[in-house]
Amino acid sequence: MDTIIKFVVNVVSLGGTYALLALGLAVVFSVLRLINFAHGEMMALSGYVLLAGIVLGVPFWVAAVSAIVAGGLAAIIMEATAFRPVRSASPATLLMTSFAVAMLLQVIFQNGVSPRGQAVPVPSFFNSSVSIGPAQISMIQLISIIVSLASLVLLRFFFFNTRMGWAIRASATEFEIVRLMGIKASRLIALAFLISGLLAGIAGVLWVMQRGSVDPLMGLKPVLAAFIVVVIGGLGSLSGAVIAGYLLAAIEIALQTWLPESLVPFREALTFIFVIAVLSVFPNGLFGRRVPEKV
Repeated sequence: MDTIIKFVVNVVSLGGTYALLALGLAVVFSVLRLINFAHGEMMALSGYVLLAGIVLGVPFWVAAVSAIVAGGLAAIIMEATAFRPVRSASPATLLMTSFAVAMLLQVIFQNGVSPRGQAVPVPSFFNSSVSIGPAQISMIQLISIIVSLASLVLLRFFFFNTRMGWAIRASATEFEIVRLMGIKASRLIALAFLISGLLAGIAGVLWVMQRGSVDPLMGLKPVLAAFIVVVIGGLGSLSGAVIAGYLLAAIEIALQTWLPESLVPFREALTFIFVIAVLSVFPNGLFGRRVPEKV
């Protein structure tokens, strides 16, 4: 029972972070047909803002909120300066732009801060644990679960109960029709980047709290996992991104928990075998549909 409880907690904790990151990627893809690989650098930026706030003596919760807001503002600036001038270009140009922005931010972090990881001190409260049945769960994991689930609930409300939320969901399949409805493309795209940046900020803060450090390449591995999640869920499917986030987390935690020791070195390979198997049966992802080409 102890193992099962820890398994569920780990899946919900990791899956929530994956879902937030994947949803940020999916929102931008919905309106721009772009997988933004600079998304991971938004995580790192939020981590550095969190560290700066703590070093300056700002209360932890204020530093955390500032880090999340910084992710959102940085995403808006990124869209206005890097992506808006090439918005009408080919998908390859947009993709190369996202790589260029990612590399630029990595160089800035490495030379402006440090190429090495920086320890992020967190309040002692986060080092405590709570009992769930026979299992002991860390407070950081519990907070991660609460924050990620609350964020997903708020996003669901936004996407299903607001005009702009409906527009973002509709743009996943018919962006031109959304524009004909009177919604300005620039405003919709800027909003998508804002949401994406805020989600990267939330995920970044949660990731730093669990790792206890921040470094220039901190967002690389989680954003690659988020990209896998977006593909499994179906490009353009917002709900698919959330479900696939928890699915991938379940696969990873299951392999980590029950895989024989002799097969541990092949854990990541087994995860990718699962991804290939899913895409072999569902070429457009579990909840995807054929994405219309951008004219």
